Amino acid sequence: MGRAYVAGELDVEGDLYSALAALADRMPDLRAFGPRQWAEVLRLAGSSVLRTGFAALPVPPEEAHLSGVRHSKERDAAAIAHHYDISNAFYRIVLGPSMTYSCAVWERGDVTLEDAQAAKYELVSRKLGLEPGMRLLDVGCGWGGMVLHAAANHGVRAVGVTLSRRQAEWAEKAVAEAGLADRVEIRHQDYRDVRDGPFDAISSIGMFEHVGLSQLRVYSGGLRRLLRAGGRLLNHGVARPPNAGRTRFQPNSFIDRYVFPDGELHEVGSVVSTMQGTGFEVRHVESLREHYALTLRAWVSNLEASWDEAVAEVGPGRARVWRLYMAASALNFEAGRTQVHQVLAVRSDGGRSGLPLRPRFEERPLQR
Repeated sequence: MGRAYVAGELDVEGDLYSALAALADRMPDLRAFGPRQWAEVLRLAGSSVLRTGFAALPVPPEEAHLSGVRHSKERDAAAIAHHYDISNAFYRIVLGPSMTYSCAVWERGDVTLEDAQAAKYELVSRKLGLEPGMRLLDVGCGWGGMVLHAAANHGVRAVGVTLSRRQAEWAEKAVAEAGLADRVEIRHQDYRDVRDGPFDAISSIGMFEHVGLSQLRVYSGGLRRLLRAGGRLLNHGVARPPNAGRTRFQPNSFIDRYVFPDGELHEVGSVVSTMQGTGFEVRHVESLREHYALTLRAWVSNLEASWDEAVAEVGPGRARVWRLYMAASALNFEAGRTQVHQVLAVRSDGGRSGLPLRPRFEERPLQR
């Protein structure tokens, strides 16, 4: 059904959210179908199917086909390119001026997407305790939103790394236009190749879903080695509920074929355990599940409002992929089938965390 929708052979009239919710309530478990059930399907489908049979649709070009060792540097780069290197102009349509592709933080449901994204970056900055002169590493920096915010509002020197060439090109231009080239460096680089620590703080926002179970300890241990003693790590990532089973997306699922090939979601408890097992002390965990549903709905609204422009940029199939996956994801976050957490950890310095006894991350005014 996902392939048929992407190919334009299946369409939805009316509200997509209502259609997806209705489908989820009524979709049978095809694994339990026997001859009687399939005969009923054929009867409902009509005589033309009985004459010609079912024929598989051609594979749309939007499907991902990766090769090589899973979560090797080369395959990870190909997976990132499949999702992020399609068109910066398309992402500008969907994401809005902030070019931020991660969960925003909504004080209220009626604030703008731009304000909600700025609030997210400010929350991360406060959790990390950023101060002028600090050195920040942003892992998976996207189009540069976090490093730009941290440098402009908190006076840090920042390094952002991304595997996406298109993101790096956009971010470098944004840094130059903001007059921050003396304080912000953008690199087209794998986080596993960063060697120039120590950093005072590390942020990872919406990148963790690409790491993979086999690389969790490499990820956590590597970031710890890049931090100075007393430095903080803020890991912001989508998670699965504890009863969701395997971490990997199913190989034939829509999300794995079209959206995030090789993506993996980890239960937040296992994330905390892995971080502590590599020498971090986890100090704060916050769920933003409802916030991501609001963010996704805002992105879908942006896409639908500029549909013709988006189709002209990336084609109808790619636009349909993004519309379907974002709408379905919003419903999953609302229903609790998908989660997102910010996990704050410290590389303690002989037992000294550097955190106040009762941190209040939301109370410090924004510095400009």
